[in-house]
Amino acid sequence: MSRSDAVSRIEQAILHERQGRDRGWWAQMGASFAADSSVSLSWYTGDGPGFVAASEGMSAQGDTAVHRLSPPVVHVRGDRAIAEVSCGVEFQITIKGVPAHLVSYTRLNYRLTERDDRWLVQRMDAIYERDTLTPAYPGDTVDVGSSDVAGFRTSYALLTYYLGSKGYTIGEDLLGDDRPGEVQAFYDGLLEWLNAA
Repeated sequence: MSRSDAVSRIEQAILHERQGRDRGWWAQMGASFAADSSVSLSWYTGDGPGFVAASEGMSAQGDTAVHRLSPPVVHVRGDRAIAEVSCGVEFQITIKGVPAHLVSYTRLNYRLTERDDRWLVQRMDAIYERDTLTPAYPGDTVDVGSSDVAGFRTSYALLTYYLGSKGYTIGEDLLGDDRPGEVQAFYDGLLEWLNAA
């Protein structure tokens, strides 16, 4: 198989995972993860199959989002690959009675392995960049200020505020651009894993 064929299949594996998440196609999402995979995001840390089940439960409560993806950047070495996807996670929400749009800008990082001629997600990590909160309609005001997010990480402060208000526990030790040393160490480990193939 050529490298370009491998890259295309890896891209499709990632896109199928995200499409399954956004559309509520849980079997498709679940088929993207290896059984021994792991996931680390704002609201979930655990194995891949558990992430699919938790996503389904989240959706059933009406807590949904859409993921706007940029083209993945893929690196392949043998039966291992890494891919990074810039992503805007879009929430249509109501804050203090006002319809609003929350967007969390992240970079999703995937480790994938080829097993039985299929590329599967082995690990998925998010790196948080920043987030925005705007009223859905001109003339409205979303009454959330700096005092409401005081003490939250700047790379995902508004996301923490909103998900926390919905009862989700958000870790304070996530990867984020406000801690560049930790992000660089993550990338170093990512490349070390890839080159160990």
